[in-house]
Amino acid sequence: MTEQQALQERYADSLMNTFGPPKLVLTRGEGAHVWDADGKEYVDLLGGIAVNALGHAHPALVEAVTTQLSTLGHISNFFTSAPQVELAERLLAFAGAEGKAFFANSGAEANEAAFKLTRRTERTHVVVAEGGFHGRTMGALALTSKQAYRAPFEPLPGHVEFVPYGDEAALAAAVTDDTAAVLLEPIQGEAGVVVAPEGYLAAARRVADEHGALLWFDEVQSGMGRTGSWYAHLPSGVVPDVITLAKGLGGGFPIGAVLGLGRAADLFDPGNHGTTFGGNPVACAAALAVVRTIESEGLLAHAVEAGDRLRAGLIADPRVTEVRGEGLLIGLDLVSEHAAEVTAAAMAHGYIVNNPTPRRIRLAPPLVLGTADVDAFLAAWPRILDDAGVS
Repeated sequence: MTEQQALQERYADSLMNTFGPPKLVLTRGEGAHVWDADGKEYVDLLGGIAVNALGHAHPALVEAVTTQLSTLGHISNFFTSAPQVELAERLLAFAGAEGKAFFANSGAEANEAAFKLTRRTERTHVVVAEGGFHGRTMGALALTSKQAYRAPFEPLPGHVEFVPYGDEAALAAAVTDDTAAVLLEPIQGEAGVVVAPEGYLAAARRVADEHGALLWFDEVQSGMGRTGSWYAHLPSGVVPDVITLAKGLGGGFPIGAVLGLGRAADLFDPGNHGTTFGGNPVACAAALAVVRTIESEGLLAHAVEAGDRLRAGLIADPRVTEVRGEGLLIGLDLVSEHAAEVTAAAMAHGYIVNNPTPRRIRLAPPLVLGTADVDAFLAAWPRILDDAGVS
């Protein structure tokens, strides 16, 4: 029995079966590469599901966390720290609007907080797009349309209405004067990287304004430079009332954030919400290191360049019918339902990808992914499809 097999058996005996058997036991990483317990090397094209913005073991992130933890670690929400204040200022500046931030520990927690924030409008109705994914806690799950996730835990917090993503008419018909918020992902990640149609976000802004509702963008997966902009909605010119962030924000260190812009900034009063660990100095120092490194290494522009190169190479194979996304958030459709087989074949070739649906593959690699790795993957791509039985 290999070390990897032994650890997988111990995993099965000691951890709850919430994720199924782990595909690999990983032991270390560097940049966009990881190694398993048997020493095999892989190019990580999933990035911890869009989390590892700087890849693995980036010196700036390691130094920031180490230095901060050696100085000041946890302080609770009775106090603040310079990293917390600076991070809030930077995230709000990227949004281009006056507002305030609340820090949590994950995307689900950020969405839970934002869900509660919408209740402070004294309305309860929330309109959400089908295909969206907003988390698995009870409140976040109530906002997630996939019935397989919802059914075992119903009844969920109510007055949530789902409409087809990208359908302006359906959205306009659903929003009323009782609507607290409209919740959308500018790019739906879990659905297989589905990009909002041209003008859809602007239409959502108009509809929300007509009825006095908040417009809430979930940028947990699409934010923090992944699409080549700090937030995926920025190129649309639309300014939302609420933005939720996590994943790439901490580069692998757990942190989430809610940005309340305009009137949404002051909806919470003391005691309305809280967190013990949210906004702790170490998490905020990690996020600041991510922000500074994205800036200093020109990773916004690199995400666009590397993403364009990947999309052009992937669509060149006729067995790929469509490639979508922005920057380094990429989804593609196959001619047949072989996505699971493609994921397995890619792993055998030394590449980690994801199959969110039977026909779709998702890539969300570190923003530091090098051109050599892009070209090597594209060279291997036809053989991966061959091995997966895609024809």
